[in-house]
This record gives sequence, structure tokens and C-alpha cells, in this order.
Amino acid sequence: MNSRRDFLKNLALATAGLAIAPNLDVFAAAKKGWFDISLAEWSLHRTIGKGELKNIDFPELSAKKFGIYGVEYVNSFFKDKATDMTYLKDLKHRAKDNGVRNVLIMIDGEGFLGDEDESRRLKAVENHYKWIDAANFLGCTSVRVNAAGKGTPQEVKERVVKSLSTLSDYGKKGKINVIVENHGGISSHGDWLSDVLKTVGKKNCGALPDFGNFYEYDRYQGMADLLPYAKGLSAKSHDFTPDGQEHKIDYTRIMKMARESGYKGYVGIEYEGSRLSEADGIMATKKLLDQIKAQIA
Repeated sequence: MNSRRDFLKNLALATAGLAIAPNLDVFAAAKKGWFDISLAEWSLHRTIGKGELKNIDFPELSAKKFGIYGVEYVNSFFKDKATDMTYLKDLKHRAKDNGVRNVLIMIDGEGFLGDEDESRRLKAVENHYKWIDAANFLGCTSVRVNAAGKGTPQEVKERVVKSLSTLSDYGKKGKINVIVENHGGISSHGDWLSDVLKTVGKKNCGALPDFGNFYEYDRYQGMADLLPYAKGLSAKSHDFTPDGQEHKIDYTRIMKMARESGYKGYVGIEYEGSRLSEADGIMATKKLLDQIKAQIA
């Protein structure tokens, strides 16, 4: 395993040799479009799992290797650092030094917001507070949470609505949005999740529609359900056709829907494929989004 110093040295060499990052004029022009591209840290989960990348180095890698200047953290990659102010200050400075915007933190493993046991549900809500505080300190606009629990759709809805309402009130103090991803189970039914968000009815509570997480629910109907509440978009990708299109997801159709809905904000690349390397999959997704950005004014 390389040391962090070796990693940074290799990163600099790779960046210089491959010239992956766009020139500044091109990037400046791209920033004028109706959406910006961010990078979800989960796209690099295998690299992180092998010890070849640490969370603290993620913003620099995103900027220098991929030319992406917005990042979406995954809390499990710095699980013990939520209240470590020395660490958070370092992470914030590294992002700033590389011209990177901290966009959001994806929160997993902190309990079910729709838990049928009231004490566990309340504990799950409490567990999320520290990540909202961390997101606020880092300058993020949002935290992503999950709507999960056991019971009938109506029973889970009632519990999730209470949890989201509490978290949104807490997040409001730091101007943090609490956004829910369609992330399996009942949450992947766009009609159910949109009904949850409508019932919560708070301006800083919204959705993070993931292009690929609808499963048995029609993905395009799901996007239509959730786009009115979207405060971020997750561009899931797995593989690509020879002409650069995602092999199962019609990105152009979804992005046209987003544009027509009035969406403006970040679109986070979340590559989960296996045929391409993580780096190549990220770049293929970025290339596709850049093409769509040029096509859809």
C-alpha cells in the first residue's frame, strides 16, 4: 500500500501525464450552464477499500485527476470524524485549496428513520445531527438520508415524515437541506417518496433522485415524481455503448426532464460499473454529461 505521500506524488505525475483535467477556459464556460457536475465519493469505493485513496485526499483527486470541482462525501469513509474539528478543518482547507465545492454528505449506517421502535427511531434522528453539523461546517448545502423501515407503506411513511420534519428543522439553522434518495425498498417507489416529501412540506426537505435506483418502478416515472422536489441529482452509471451512451439509462431523456422541471444545481456522478475501471467510468459519465450540457441549453 502506498503511503499518503506516495499517493499524492503519483497523483501529480498521473495528472500531468494524462492531462485529464480540462483547461481553465473550458471549465469556466461549462460553469455557465444550467447544471454543474459533482463527483460522488462512492464512485471510488473500490479504490478506497483497497487503501489507495483516503477521504482526506478526495477533493484534490476530484479536481486534479477528473477536473470535477464539486464533491459528495460518503460518511462511512470518515465515520469516526464527524465531530473531529481538526480533521474537518483540514478537509475544508484541502477542498478550498483545490477550488472544490463541498456539496453534500451521504449518510448511511445511522439507523432507520422509519424504525418501528420509537426509541430506535429517535436515536436514528439524533445520530444524524452530527453529520448535519459537519455538513454545515464544511460548507455543504445538503445531507442525503435514507427513508427506510419495516411495516406497511403507510406506517413507514408516518414515521419517516416525523423524522424528516425533525431533521429539516434542525438543518434549517445551518441552511442545510435534508434530501432523500430513492435507495431501495419502498423509497424506490417514486409515488411513495414524493408523497412523503409533500407531506413533510418543508422548503429544506427534498429529494436526491438517483437515475438507477428505481428497480421494479419505472425509472422515468420515478424521475417525474421526484424532480419537483429535487435539490440534487445522482447520475448513476454502470456501462456505456460504443457511442458513449449509458447502456440502460437514457441520460438525455432524464436531463431534458430535469431541465423542463426547472432544475438547477449539481448532478453527481456515481459510477458503479465493473467493466471499466472506476477512473474510466467516471470520465465516461462526465463526457456524457458534458455532451448533454452542450445540447440542452
